[in-house]
Amino acid sequence: MIKDNLDGLFEKIEKSAKKSGRTGKDISLVAVTKTVSIEKIIQVIDLGVKSIGENKIQEATGKFTALQTEAKNQCLPPALEWHLIGHLQTNKAKYAVKMFDFIQSVDSLRLAEEIDNQAAKLGKTQNCLAEVKVSLEPTKFGLADTEITAFFENCRQYKNITFCGIMAMAPFFEDQENARPYFAKARNILETIKKHLPEPYQSNPVLSMGMSNDFETAIEEGANMVRVGSAIFRDN
Repeated sequence: MIKDNLDGLFEKIEKSAKKSGRTGKDISLVAVTKTVSIEKIIQVIDLGVKSIGENKIQEATGKFTALQTEAKNQCLPPALEWHLIGHLQTNKAKYAVKMFDFIQSVDSLRLAEEIDNQAAKLGKTQNCLAEVKVSLEPTKFGLADTEITAFFENCRQYKNITFCGIMAMAPFFEDQENARPYFAKARNILETIKKHLPEPYQSNPVLSMGMSNDFETAIEEGANMVRVGSAIFRDN
C-alpha cells in the first residue's frame, strides 16, 4: 500500500513540477511521520525516501533511537535527513539541535539565537528555515512578511546557524486551488530575502511548502520541498 501511495505521489510531483518548468528531481520530499510506526517508516526508507519530518521532539526521540539502531545493523542507509517541522519552543532548542539536520520552524530572533548557541556548544552548523506566516489564522506560527527582512539582517551575527530558505503553510481548503495565493505570497517573500542567504542557497533557496492536501499547487507556485504524511501512509 505504501509503495502504491509513493508511486502515485511521485507521479503527481512530476506532473506539477513540469507545470512550473521543472522535473520531479527538483522537488525534495520530506515524509511526515507523526504518529507513524517504526515499521512503516522503515518501509518508506527502503523505498528510497531520504528525509523524515517530525512535529514533536518527544515523539521523534524514540523513533530516532530505533532507526539509528537499524542503521547500525546495516538495515537502513545511514544518510537519512531529519527535519523538525513543528513549532519549537526556545527551551527545547538544545534537544532539536542534537537530533535534527534541519529545523524548518524558526519563527523568532530569540529562537534563532538559542539554536545558534546550542549548535556552537556541539561544534555544529545547524541548517534552518525561517517559518513565514502567510495567513491571518491565529493558530499558525511564523514571521510576518513585515518582519522577515529585519530578521535575516539580525541573524547575520550568528555563526553556527545557516538559513537555507523559508517554510510556509497555507490554510486548509477542500479545494487546493484556494491555497494558491498563499503559496504565491511565500514565493514572493522568498524573492525579497534570498539575497540574505549564503551560497548555494542564495542561488537555489529552499521553499518548503505544500502538504498532502495541497502539495501540487504548492509545487506549481515554486515549492522545491514538500512535507507529505497522510498521502503516503494512509490505507486507501
